[in-house]
Amino acid sequence: MGDASTLLNDPRLLVGAVLAVILLAMVLSIRAANRAARLSGPLMQLARRVEALGEGQERLAGGLHHVTEAQLQSQGAMMELMEKRLAEVQGRMSESLHGSARRTAHSLGELQERLKIIDKAQDKISRLSGDVLSLQDILSNKQTRGAFGEIQLNDIVGKALPPDAFTLQATLGNGRRADCLIHMPQPPGPIVIDAKFPLEAYEALMRADMGEQKTRAAQAFRLSVRKHLRDIASRYIVEGETADSALMFLPSEAVYAELHANHPEVVREGFALRVWIVSPTTCMAVLNTLRGVLKDARMREQAGAIRRELALLASDVDRLGTRVGNLDRHFGQAARDVAEIRISAEKAGNRARRLDAFDFSEGEEATRVLHR
Repeated sequence: MGDASTLLNDPRLLVGAVLAVILLAMVLSIRAANRAARLSGPLMQLARRVEALGEGQERLAGGLHHVTEAQLQSQGAMMELMEKRLAEVQGRMSESLHGSARRTAHSLGELQERLKIIDKAQDKISRLSGDVLSLQDILSNKQTRGAFGEIQLNDIVGKALPPDAFTLQATLGNGRRADCLIHMPQPPGPIVIDAKFPLEAYEALMRADMGEQKTRAAQAFRLSVRKHLRDIASRYIVEGETADSALMFLPSEAVYAELHANHPEVVREGFALRVWIVSPTTCMAVLNTLRGVLKDARMREQAGAIRRELALLASDVDRLGTRVGNLDRHFGQAARDVAEIRISAEKAGNRARRLDAFDFSEGEEATRVLHR
């Protein structure tokens, strides 16, 4: 405390202290200036670099802005193009789907119609199968098979010949009953048609395998047909009553074809026995020929009546000519009368017109002519 008070009380010491402080401040200022002079060059370079970095950052920001704008424009154009392409693809897909839907609907409609047709055909096939089974049941029995052949023969004969040209189930003089008797004139005389056929032997032949079994079945078939031919020849060809030939009717075209294709010797034996084998088709042809023969015979039988009718017809034609001549004369006389009536009518009209006009000159002249 005593030193401080002494310093404050001594001016020289106070001035010295102040000078020392000033001197110290100057030294510190010089040192700071030197230090700042040494540091001013790097700081300026750093400042310039910072300024350059700022400018580069600004240019980079501008470039990034332009790049961002270009990228946004490119993305917008790309999105617009993609949306356009997607719309086109969607339109094409929609048209294609609509076309496919129409074609599918049309195909389904056609398929439905075809299915309906198939259903109808299936129904017909089912009914036909039932009919075939019924026919098989009929043909499996000998009596019903004979009745079936007779019914078919009756139908064919009824269509080909007039009712008075045949008799069904006719009894012959030998007591045999014929399925059908055609009333043909002499010659050749009545012809018998028998409607039975050997179906069992034919079915066995069709079921037989190749080889020995087929050979035996064919032999049995030939024997069956030969026996039937001989029975017809002995039963239905009666001398002096029937024709010297008869017909064996086969209601099956298949049996007829099998006989003529693979067993011609049996057919020739039928020719020798004068028994003609016919199927429904050939039977109709034969009956049409017989109908022509019947028609010709009946025309010959009625030749006298036809001549008488022709003579009467000629007389009627002569009378008709005479009456036409008379009528023509009457028409001529009537035409003349009509012409005279027309003349009188014209004169009366002229006279009436003159009277209406009070013109009597022609009347007086006519009177004088009349008086003359």
